[in-house]
Amino acid sequence: MKNANKKIEFLYPAIFVRDEDLDTFQVVFPDLNIYTDGKNLSEAYLNAKDLLTVYFTYAMRYQTDFNMPSKMEGMLAKCRANETVMIVNATVYADEN
Repeated sequence: MKNANKKIEFLYPAIFVRDEDLDTFQVVFPDLNIYTDGKNLSEAYLNAKDLLTVYFTYAMRYQTDFNMPSKMEGMLAKCRANETVMIVNATVYADEN
């Protein structure tokens, strides 16, 4: 009989930084210490979703510890003029053994 997979949803705040020199957006997940980027805000957001999905797919597979998400309010208070915070979600499937 095949093992069932448990669907898990992760929601993490990410800081999107507009780099005017490169005309790109850098994305940082401060709680996880992972980064990505994109040519525009839409691409940066999609890359952030992909990165978060890959991160948690491996975290579940290899039972790796990870930090819990920070509160959005605390991150917003620290943002500079060229930064914004968005919640990024990832859905992963973990084996139920």
